[in-house]
Amino acid sequence: MTVTEQVATAQSVFVVDDEPEMRLLARVFLERGGFKVVDEAEDGPQALERFSDLNPPPVPAVVLLDNRMPGLTGLEVAEQMLSQHPTQLIVLFSAHLDDAVREKASSIGIAACASKMQASRLPEIIRNLLPQG
Repeated sequence: MTVTEQVATAQSVFVVDDEPEMRLLARVFLERGGFKVVDEAEDGPQALERFSDLNPPPVPAVVLLDNRMPGLTGLEVAEQMLSQHPTQLIVLFSAHLDDAVREKASSIGIAACASKMQASRLPEIIRNLLPQG
């Protein structure tokens, strides 16, 4: 893999949220922050289908995943993704984060939880998860 391919891969994000406006907002902040949104999904089953189309890893570098969605919750989607790709970086991005959700997210291997109120900080949050170099 060339250095250019590594940089492009390291900057890729797959956005999953059932609200079109939130997907657009995340895309705008991420692209302004130097990331490339490689795909989007609007619910859990669609997320799993599109995720398998994007893999094998390392594409995408990060999955930005809403928790409350139709079909499957973000926690359920993350659990399935991580069972197949344990090193996948996932950020649970939800308006409804409480201690129980954060604890469950941590226990299944989600790299970080971010409130939707932190949307403008997504590039910083994700950059802090990526390997330096």
